[in-house]
Amino acid sequence: MVESRQNVILNNLCFFIFKTSYNTLMISGILLKVLSIALLLAVGVVLILGIGTLFKGGETSKKYSNKLMQLRVLLQFIAIIALVGFAYFFKN
Repeated sequence: MVESRQNVILNNLCFFIFKTSYNTLMISGILLKVLSIALLLAVGVVLILGIGTLFKGGETSKKYSNKLMQLRVLLQFIAIIALVGFAYFFKN
């Protein structure tokens, strides 16, 4: 019998808890939600810091504004790839 992608991933993640179907589904849902929210919050925090630095102006703006916006783009890329991966591997 061929195992689904979701079952293979969850069996590898759930090695520390009794592997009942309820626990496996509960953990997968919690992990996905926590990781998704953490990624989106990271993007939001970097965006707010970048905009604040931009409005502050002066030497600080020249030094950090561009770097923060580059970091925001990188975090957005990671968040999008992660969310698309979650949607692909956890279709059910």
